[in-house]
Amino acid sequence: MDNRKIVLIGTGMVGMSFAYAALNQNACDELVLIDINRERAIGEAMDLNHGLAFSGTSMRIYAGDYNDCSDADIVVICAGVNQKEGESRLELLSRNAQVFESIIKPVVKSGFSGIFLVATNPVDIMTRITYQMSGFDSHKVIGTGTTLDTARLRYLLGKYFLIDPRNIHAYVIGEHGDSEFVPWSQALIATKPLFDVINDNKDKFKISQLDKIEHQVRTSAQEIIKAKSATYYGIGMAIVRIIKAIFQNENSVLTVSSQMCGAYGVTDTFIGNPCIINRLGISSILELSLERDEAKKLRESASLLSESYNSLGF
Repeated sequence: MDNRKIVLIGTGMVGMSFAYAALNQNACDELVLIDINRERAIGEAMDLNHGLAFSGTSMRIYAGDYNDCSDADIVVICAGVNQKEGESRLELLSRNAQVFESIIKPVVKSGFSGIFLVATNPVDIMTRITYQMSGFDSHKVIGTGTTLDTARLRYLLGKYFLIDPRNIHAYVIGEHGDSEFVPWSQALIATKPLFDVINDNKDKFKISQLDKIEHQVRTSAQEIIKAKSATYYGIGMAIVRIIKAIFQNENSVLTVSSQMCGAYGVTDTFIGNPCIINRLGISSILELSLERDEAKKLRESASLLSESYNSLGF
């Protein structure tokens, strides 16, 4: 029988929000929790197990170690230091790079041959570090990228246009951070371009509102951190969404962080962009037909990420 096994590394708020969402959505059959604080991992596993009777699943949940990665399908990495108020994701880089040195090597040593899914910030660079340290093919190293940012965008657009967010096709691409942006030329409500919807309803909708929405998307993480010190529910559910696309071989389009291999004139850098996700990981990268100014923004975002990564000296 096929056993969907996930190893979660890092049982902080992001990791456990993912674990809780995974339990409630029956995202896997076996979930192993690993943390530098093993006692915490044991306690978290106990707490989740006590809710199994209410979940409608027979998922196995337990605290483990890196040897448990040997037959895992997916290793989810949420370990890392917390983002401080006013601290950009890129400022987390040097601190979290050190954390990853103690994670990737023992995972690979275990014989793991599945898919890495990285959520630790700054996620684009941490995903590239995982790729570099692991030696895995790039299609098996995925970052959460701008998946959550895209969900935030669709929520806000749905609220403004009074449309179910699931019927809005718009993306946030680029760095998961300050240089991310919305390529509005690609935005659709159902099959109708967003700009056409606005132009046909000028008494109801204003193009100027799009700038406000994009600003809200870009700054929402800092607003949440200011209010409650960290963000975790949204990203936890985003991780589950990516995992379900993998396990169910969905060929779904998600804006994950993936290695660019020439798209938009960008190479090597891992950056948020629509990709087709299935059982293989990243099946293919979709290069959008960006307008000139949008393509420039994407390249500038990639350049910032490349400079930060290169500063590590890998």
